[in-house]
Amino acid sequence: MIDYVKPERISMRLHPDLNEKWVQETIAADPSVLGLGDLVLRDKERIHPRAGRLDLLLQDPDSKRRYEVEIQLGSTDEAHIIRAIEYWDIERKRYPQYDHAAVLIAEDITSRFLNVVSLFNGTIPLIAIQMQALKVGDKIALIFTTVMDELTRGLVEDDEIEQATPADRGYWEKRGSPKTVKLADELLGIAREIDPSLELNYNKYYIGIAKSGQPFNFVAFRPRKTTLNLELKLPRTDDVDSQLDEAGIETLEYSTRFGSYRLSLTGDAIAKNVDALRRLTKMAYENRMP
Repeated sequence: MIDYVKPERISMRLHPDLNEKWVQETIAADPSVLGLGDLVLRDKERIHPRAGRLDLLLQDPDSKRRYEVEIQLGSTDEAHIIRAIEYWDIERKRYPQYDHAAVLIAEDITSRFLNVVSLFNGTIPLIAIQMQALKVGDKIALIFTTVMDELTRGLVEDDEIEQATPADRGYWEKRGSPKTVKLADELLGIAREIDPSLELNYNKYYIGIAKSGQPFNFVAFRPRKTTLNLELKLPRTDDVDSQLDEAGIETLEYSTRFGSYRLSLTGDAIAKNVDALRRLTKMAYENRMP
């Protein structure tokens, strides 16, 4: 028979021995306790001139995602939100090669707080985590619960959104140029070597791909005036990174939020790298298939 022990919930803010530093050290020793993945500690008490000290800087070693973490005992407040956003903003500007998210941790996250923070979500990637301290015998356990995750914005694929925001080839030829829209035709031709049924699907956010009349966006195109941005829906791996590096294809970023590489291509770059683009397109197609 298993014995049950009732834990006692305690307030860290009112506890004589527990403090924010203890929480910080506990998370730093094992960042996985937050439930955000197998993270590693990059820094703690990172000094930001004229802005204070960032409690913790954590990173996902696989995706290069960074988390700017601010801890507060008791209830969160406006100053807590401002500090977290300020540190996030400083870090993303200082290290734009990483994907950044602000993380707010507090013992009590009120509905008012969530209402305020939700106004930023989608524009500023914010994660709110509520922590509880539980006493079992003479031991203290910390429980972390994500009460608000960041709003993930990927490619627009819902039928009703597609129908509400129609566009056509002419729209993109004006927004970009006829020349860069033709580059999308060239890449569609590569994709059709894999699946001849694929078609371009125009809307105001991007040029996607349709299969049998339905959105099938394993790639997407955004024509600019002189270049074409190509988004490849692929997990980030050393193999894909190596293929892009060896081909000399300009990679603007990898977005872990969207799970895609964003590349910048010219006509010459496509002509020189047909084989590499064919391989990567096939990988994205197969990754998208059920």
